[in-house]
Amino acid sequence: MFILTENPSIADKFLMELRDVTIQKDGMRFRKNLERIGEILAYEISKSMEFRENEIQTPLASMTVKIPEANPVIFAVLRASLPFYQGFLNYFDQAESGFIGAFREEGDTIKINLGYHASPSLEGKTIILADPMLATGKSFLKSIQTLLNHGTPKIIHIAAVIASPEGIQFLQENLKVPFRLWIGALDKELNSKSYIVPGLGDAGDLAFGQKI
Repeated sequence: MFILTENPSIADKFLMELRDVTIQKDGMRFRKNLERIGEILAYEISKSMEFRENEIQTPLASMTVKIPEANPVIFAVLRASLPFYQGFLNYFDQAESGFIGAFREEGDTIKINLGYHASPSLEGKTIILADPMLATGKSFLKSIQTLLNHGTPKIIHIAAVIASPEGIQFLQENLKVPFRLWIGALDKELNSKSYIVPGLGDAGDLAFGQKI
């Protein structure tokens, strides 16, 4: 598991602005910071990918460079992850994309409703599933179980800006396909309503306006 904040970097400033109640009121900045974290995690994920040599010609000489063997398929979990997803797409700009509409129904227990999904073939491919908040882990699990209907991927990279220990443990215990976790920050816990603490609030509302 990769946790971005284990080593101090400029990403800590972006995460601070995402959390700060005075700064996060600026929706444009909030979206941009989600995008920035997506770009940073895309760069980190790229280090784990397979590369091949490619011969190119500069104005002065030919040379051999290394480029990714294949492009991933990037999935956005609507709606909160759209800016985060854009950060990945900025770097993997030739990637295929897929989209998942998932929301949780409040009640005595958390129920995940998966109302929409669109996916290319996933057979043998590298998948990046991007969602800003990894809380209970149930939406990630249900999303991945649905996506497996489109083929068996080589590996799934699960990317989140903020995660809870409970959500990570849930995925480690219940997800039965090869995967790696890429986290911006690992927070303390979930509260009684299964929200991440200290967290940042509702990422979708902060990015796009409060829903009714």
